Amino acid sequence: MGALIPSATTPPGRVLAVIAGIYVTQSTIGGLTFQGLPTSLRAGGAGYEVISLVSLLMLPWALKFLWAPAVERLRRPIGGGRRSRRIVLGGQILAILTITLLAVGDAPPLPAMVLAALAVAALITATVDIGCDAYAVEQLPPRLRGLGNVMQVGGGYLGALIGGGAFLVLLDHIGWRVAILAMVAIMILLTLPMAMTREGRPAIDGADAGAGIHRPSLRHAFARRPVRIGLVVVLAVQAGLRLAMGLTGPLLVDGGVSLATIGLVTGAGGMALSIAGTVAAGIALRRIAPEHLLAPLVATQAVLLGAIAAAIPAGLPASWIMAVLLVLSMIQGASFVALYSAMMGWAASPQAGVDFTLLQCADAAIAAVAGLSGGLIAAALGLDATFALAAGTAAAAALLTPRLLRHGARPETLPA
Repeated sequence: MGALIPSATTPPGRVLAVIAGIYVTQSTIGGLTFQGLPTSLRAGGAGYEVISLVSLLMLPWALKFLWAPAVERLRRPIGGGRRSRRIVLGGQILAILTITLLAVGDAPPLPAMVLAALAVAALITATVDIGCDAYAVEQLPPRLRGLGNVMQVGGGYLGALIGGGAFLVLLDHIGWRVAILAMVAIMILLTLPMAMTREGRPAIDGADAGAGIHRPSLRHAFARRPVRIGLVVVLAVQAGLRLAMGLTGPLLVDGGVSLATIGLVTGAGGMALSIAGTVAAGIALRRIAPEHLLAPLVATQAVLLGAIAAAIPAGLPASWIMAVLLVLSMIQGASFVALYSAMMGWAASPQAGVDFTLLQCADAAIAAVAGLSGGLIAAALGLDATFALAAGTAAAAALLTPRLLRHGARPETLPA
């Protein structure tokens, strides 16, 4: 007997609330993992060699495409129907329980216990993200993908503020246990929209093509032209920005800017402008296709990165560079929304979870490779050469992207 398939779509406002809650929860855990808890461990006397192990917790996010087909097969069983809600909700509960275990004492547990709990939480949230991305691709009509990605990208910034900033403030004022439990309470509240929403019929055409007979796999993903072209576009448009992103702080330090000023201006100020950029892009995407918005945004990145490259040998004041970096933060936020909205379109297929995850992992891979390369190039050739290379890479991507998109990143049916 086939699974019961809902006859009505979920109201878009409800879908936006659901994905906002899930993405902010995931990013709160990410903020705890990569900002809040490493800082607290260091304050408790942990060495840098221990704290550096936190970087390994990015591996589930970079490698989750390997188990995405298995998750997608569980999400869309043979016989029809969908289990996105059950997978996401179950995973969220497990991740929240894992973080709750860190509140067993008034003081932080041993670093090994903290890292083990974070590793479990990272694996769970990376897996849950496969189902959540598929849910967003299927449940949001194309005209609202921009707003959906405002929730995803903006939720990432907000979650980082909660898990990385608010947690440390609470830790300093009310102690370890209460700070952890406060994070848990916030994540429970953010999960309620999903718990109270039934999964409706997909809001996109073709999502049910091959229902009950299609077996999700990486082979099918690579067989789809939109995915293949999309992978190239993701790598191209992200390479320039990723080369430079990790070097902005050291650039300002070399310019004599205090850490407090860097944190205030490029930290809080940059994040605020990034959120403004995500909102502006979400509004623009209601009238402009993401593929048409992407190239101008990447071209603007190239101009700003080139301006920084020219300012370094010219000896322009650090305040001028900070102003350019703030504008770059806004463009970066808008670019992420445009790119991830386009990725939703490329992944709109009966195996949306696999296709979107593959594109997302390409972004994670270029972030790791370009970030490492940027540091090595800066050490060998200097910051000005690195920013110039980043600008040139972004400019090339801005020219290449429209041609790539004309040659195949458009919806297709799955191969037989």
